[in-house]
Order: sequence, then structure tokens, then C-alpha cells
Amino acid sequence: MSAEGPTSSTELPPPRRPKVIKTNQQQVLLYVVLTLLLSLATVWAGRTWLHNSETLTFAVGAPNSDEALFATKLATLLKNTASRFRIKIVNNADNAKALAQFDRRQADLAVLRTDAKVPLRARTLAILEHDLVLLLGPGNKKIKSLAELKKKKVAVLAENESSLAFVRSILDIPADSPDAAKIQMAPQGATLDKLFAPASGFGAVIAVVHASKAVRDKAYEQVAKRGGFTLNAIDEAKALARKFPGISDETLTAGTLSASPEIPDDDLDTIGLEWLLVAQSKMSATTAGDLARIVYENKSALGLDSGFATHIEPASVEKDAYVMAHQGAADYINDDTKSFMDKYSDMMYLGAAALSVIGSIFAAIYAKITRVAPEKASELSTAILDIGEQIEHAHSLDQLECLQDELEGILRGAVIGLRDGTISTDGLDTFKLGYEFVRDEIGMRRDYLKRHASEIEKATIPAALPPPEDSNVVVVKTAQSA
Repeated sequence: MSAEGPTSSTELPPPRRPKVIKTNQQQVLLYVVLTLLLSLATVWAGRTWLHNSETLTFAVGAPNSDEALFATKLATLLKNTASRFRIKIVNNADNAKALAQFDRRQADLAVLRTDAKVPLRARTLAILEHDLVLLLGPGNKKIKSLAELKKKKVAVLAENESSLAFVRSILDIPADSPDAAKIQMAPQGATLDKLFAPASGFGAVIAVVHASKAVRDKAYEQVAKRGGFTLNAIDEAKALARKFPGISDETLTAGTLSASPEIPDDDLDTIGLEWLLVAQSKMSATTAGDLARIVYENKSALGLDSGFATHIEPASVEKDAYVMAHQGAADYINDDTKSFMDKYSDMMYLGAAALSVIGSIFAAIYAKITRVAPEKASELSTAILDIGEQIEHAHSLDQLECLQDELEGILRGAVIGLRDGTISTDGLDTFKLGYEFVRDEIGMRRDYLKRHASEIEKATIPAALPPPEDSNVVVVKTAQSA
């Protein structure tokens, strides 16, 4: 029989597995909520940026004025076409006050006639209408020049008082001079027949009318048939256009006012004014271009029954234009408008970069609270060295095999962890050095135990028991027979 040697080796902890940071469910839920909110905010911001409505304030005169009626039609059009623009109409006592409001930057849009004081920040989006200046004389009387009118009583046939100041300016008659009283506004509702009647005392009539309305007005034809007036040329048209930048020289083609009798009977020179749709210079080129495009593409829907704005024209893009075209309108007219990618590519790149940074931050937060924290390979060396410390206490091959199994278990766990990413390669050389050292120590201890197996066995077997006492033993001798 043999006695037991050391019964067991010092037990080692099982191979150390990578540390796992426990996920806090509330933190994960918070992360999910924040991610959803970020996504919604990004989508909402993009939609707002590209599609949200933009309200533009339109300053106009009295509610029944042409510019006010045009603004109403434009607002209705934008609403019916689901445009991103909305028009807020602000009425004033007259168009001059509307332009003053525009000049104070209290409005984005306005309509001005080129004889008005032009605000410094006004930029043209479109030409809405032309006004013609018609020099009419009674009967068959010809008026050879504007200078002749200084000796006559002249009626100004127009829709507002601004035309009276305009006529006095082209006749070079100061408002405070005695001759200014001869230039009078025609009474409301007055006709050419009444103005040319001897009782009125007017020697001439200067009508300032919309070109679109003049070609529709049958009153000129009816009065002409009765021999009521003569349409005169303004020979100074080009000179006036040079003197007053807001004035344009116009040509009336034959039959413009009346087809029968034909008035004029030949092309005739006169002067005119333009009605401009203007915007603030600070308005973005994208907004101005889009608004100009809508106006140009919907000309037929924006014209008034009176004829105003029935022949909308693009703004003049010339550098010497009386009111410069807005850059956005000029880009559209010149077909220099940028594509969606051209306009927004820079912002898209910036947005993508911002989202990338935000995404990286959230990914880091998510990794911090949900991912398995990788363990450094060098940290496993501690378990290996623990095994190394117990090798000298192994007094049998079985005990040594247990240590060998534990060592191989740590190695197997490290290989799996490196594959799964739960163990990093940081300190891998240290781990390899520790593993090889302990493995060699186990090998050397195994060789030692095999060489001294007999001594160890003797050391572990107890001493033989003494033989039993022979006091009670009977010795029987056998006689040898002879």
C-alpha cells in the first residue's frame, strides 16, 4: 500500500474572460431616443430649408390701385400653385407712401413707375407695364413742339397726381411758377369731348395711360370719328429720354389707338414710362430668381381686366438700366441659374461633414455604454504567472497536467478573444513571453518528476511492519525416517 502525497495543487481561477461592461438599459434607451430626435431634427431642418414657406411683404397703394390688384393676383397664384412663397400685402394711401415704406426696408416687394424717386436698394424683377404719353390737340390742330404748351392751358388725363408732376417736369415748368397753374389735372371722369369743348378752355390734353389699356380703349376711335382730336408726335422724345433717365422713347405703330380712322396714320414718336416690380437688393438670388420665374411663366394669369400687367417683360439686365435687375432675376433671364447640386453642393458637403461628426459622437456614446470593452492581451499575463508560481508545488504528473490544462485554457481563450475583438493586441508580446516561460517551466518540472519518480515513490511508501512474535509459534520437526 502507498500513502497519499500532496492531495491537490493550489486551485487557480478559471481562464479569465474579457471584461464586459454591463449595459445600462436606461442609457441605451436614452441613446435611442436621442438618435431618433437627431434624425427627425435633420429631416425637419432639411425640409424647412428647402420647402418651408417664405413670407414676402408687398407694399402697395390704395386697395383699388393697379399695383394692389396685381399684388392680390400674385398672392392668389402663389397660394394656388402651392409655392413656398407667401405674399403679405400692406396697403398705403398711395404708391409714393408704399415706396417710402419699401425704402425703410419694411417691405420686400413694391411696384414703381420710373418717374418716381427710386429707393437705393430697389432691384428690378420684371417690367409689368408701359405708360404712354399721348399729346392730343383739339380738332385738326397740330402741336409742333412741347414748348408751345407753355402758352396753353393743358389738361393732364391720368389716374393719379404723380402724372401732373411728371408733365410739369418734362415741360420744364417749376411747380411754384405762375405757368404751373396752366397745367391741371383733368376732372375725375372727364372725357376727351368735354376737355376739348370750348367751355373747358383747354388747348391741349396730355394723356398718360397704360399701353395695354390704350390699345383696348374704343373711346379714342369714337372721338376720332367725330373729328374730336389730333394725335401729335413728340419730336423731343430722344432728347427727353437722355435728360430724364426714367423716360423711354416709344414708337406708336400705325393704328394703335384706332383702326378706322387709323390713328396714328403712320409710326409716331412719343415718350413713355415703365412700371417695375422691384425687390430689396438684400433678397437672396435664389428667392429673387424663383419669384421672377414664377412671374414670367404665369403672365397670362397675372394680368388685370383693365389690361395692366398683361404684357409682362423680363427686367433689363443692362448695366446702364435705370433700375438694375436683381442678380437672381438676371441669372434666370441669362439662363445662368444653377442646378440644385450647384446651389446646394457646398451646403450638402458641410451638412454631411456635420452629420458625420455628430454620428461619430453618438457612435462613441453607444460604444461606451453598449459595447464589450476589449481586454488587453498583457492583462492575461497575470493569470499565466499565477500558474507559474504553482508549478514548484506540483509533486505529481497529474497535478502538473492540471496546470498544463489551465495554461492551455488561457491560451485558447486569448485566441478566441483576438478573433472576436474582445481582446486587443495591446501587450500581445508580453502575453506570448509569459506563456512560453510558463510552458517551459511545466516541461522542466515534468522532466524532473520523471527522473526522480523512484525516490518520490520510496519517500511516499511507509516502512515495513516488524514480523510477528514467535512465542506462540509451535515448531514441528519432522523426523527423517531412516
